[in-house]
Amino acid sequence: MKRLLYLVPLAGSLMLASCDGGGGRGTGPQADAQGRVHYGELAFEPCSLPGPGNNAVEAQCGTLEVPENHDAPDGRRIALAIALVPAKGMAEADPIFMIAGGPGQSALESYPSVAEAFADARRNRHVVLVDARGTGGSNPLHCPDFNNEEVLADPENDSIEALVRLTEACRDTLQESSDLRFYTTGDHVRDLDLVRSRLGVEKINLVGVSYGTRVAQQYAAAYPQHTRTVVLDSVVPNSLVLGLDHARNLEDALDAQFQRCRASEACLANLGDPRQQLTVVRERLQAGGIAPVRYRDPVSGEWREEVPRYVHLASLLRLYAYQPSMAATLPLVLHEASQQRYESLLAQSRMLAGQMGDAMAVGMGLSVSCSEDADEFGEAGADDAGTVLGPILVDTLRAQCAVWPKGTRSERFRDPLAGDLPVLAISGEYDPVTPPRYGDEVVQGLPNGRHLVLPGQGHSVLGTGCMPKLFAQFVEGADASALDATCLERLSAQPPFAGNYGWEP
Repeated sequence: MKRLLYLVPLAGSLMLASCDGGGGRGTGPQADAQGRVHYGELAFEPCSLPGPGNNAVEAQCGTLEVPENHDAPDGRRIALAIALVPAKGMAEADPIFMIAGGPGQSALESYPSVAEAFADARRNRHVVLVDARGTGGSNPLHCPDFNNEEVLADPENDSIEALVRLTEACRDTLQESSDLRFYTTGDHVRDLDLVRSRLGVEKINLVGVSYGTRVAQQYAAAYPQHTRTVVLDSVVPNSLVLGLDHARNLEDALDAQFQRCRASEACLANLGDPRQQLTVVRERLQAGGIAPVRYRDPVSGEWREEVPRYVHLASLLRLYAYQPSMAATLPLVLHEASQQRYESLLAQSRMLAGQMGDAMAVGMGLSVSCSEDADEFGEAGADDAGTVLGPILVDTLRAQCAVWPKGTRSERFRDPLAGDLPVLAISGEYDPVTPPRYGDEVVQGLPNGRHLVLPGQGHSVLGTGCMPKLFAQFVEGADASALDATCLERLSAQPPFAGNYGWEP
């Protein structure tokens, strides 16, 4: 849980009116004499969205004040952070709204890492980013102690009781300025439609990633008249209780990855059976009593000393889904750990946990999960005892939600998305978080829906291979059945490492 575009702001391009592809005209972004951009009722100013490797995305940023409680418009208000990434040419009237994952990720912070996936679609459509309330620049609900190194390094804080105490402390701090009941998927959906309305556009194209696919489905169900197309990357069906399948899904994905090592003569001969290695490492870490290990921080390069614990192994295996290329190193990491060389395990666990911890607003994630899923946990987790994660994720969420304020969800929240909207779902073959069967479930009842599975890939695949071009073609034509997806057949998984120098040819 705890570790769990470059744009030249030319006035000429921003002055172009939007068109809807059918000869109609709308009012798109307009630049005033001072260089500020106005899109409908919203005003924007030039900004930079920091990206990986100092590859910043130049955009236009603004805010919109909304009621914290939409049903009490005269009550407390919060500001939503919004970014506009203008189209490269003359734009259609219907922009693309990208919805980030999590729950707890910022759309403005997430976009730079996937900006290339939108390059083709941006030829004639603006991209609009709205930080979900509780994330990024929209009244973020952070729990600092969940990322505090000194707090997390204390073995006594491995217990669920200790995590609940941290949760209560975070709750009490956040409640001084926020009503935690109103940071749910439903609240975000209403925010998105308010932004759409203030932009003055009739229809939008939704692109949801991971948890964002839940938001996209809920928006499309609530506002079908304002939805033109829906893209679901790494699909979360409305029926899914967040956290419920994670342990079993991870186990299935590990089995598939480990089988690839067994099928590689070099991997198996040099590193041994990774499932057997995992059993050895797991038992040893759970028994404890291991001396501190000195290793180099993979980000800062500083030397660190830490006692290897089971949480390092569990978090590494859980989070590799968000860095699919890391999965190829698992046989090597497990082999080294089985020989009581834990440096790689600690370094990779630290790197992945740090990246995910910085990206997530824990308080917002709890408001979503506790309001929408906790009441359906039941006896969940009882059958997960033999898995790597075990029941700890569900048990932890259940305990945290017992002390976290809860909002409401709509009566039809669990209903599958229906209707004739064009929907394109995409999944990675080896995704341990949202496996392909989830995408199959969502498109099953959609006459204009299609599900593409990318061979050998993991979680979040919009930017993989030829997928950006297929995505742009879908948004352009609004017809998933017309896509020629044979180019995806060229994709494959990165081979498993067979030693310190990578894989063998």
